[in-house]
Amino acid sequence: MECSLDSGSQIEVGDCVARTDEHVEKALGFALDQAMLAAKDLDQVTGRQVAVPALNQGQAAWEAYRAAHCTYAGATYGGGSGAGIATRSCWVTVGRTRVEQLMLFADQ
Repeated sequence: MECSLDSGSQIEVGDCVARTDEHVEKALGFALDQAMLAAKDLDQVTGRQVAVPALNQGQAAWEAYRAAHCTYAGATYGGGSGAGIATRSCWVTVGRTRVEQLMLFADQ
């Protein structure tokens, strides 16, 4: 990850991770919008209402997974001062992967 203790203090790293997370969240919103457009188009072409509900269900499940998984990542710091950074870094990593996955569907 581009934010490490080599690049500054824990406060600076935390700020860097927060900024990165904001960018990833914006990219995630864009990717989800694009995947939703593709799902709506597919449902319209097929005359079936399957893709949009499946995307909504998948997104809800992914959000629950991200929350639980990243809470665990933070918990591995035993409540130490790096726990928040670890949790948010996890959100960045998992979020980037989700953007890639959603864009695969958007490009179909």
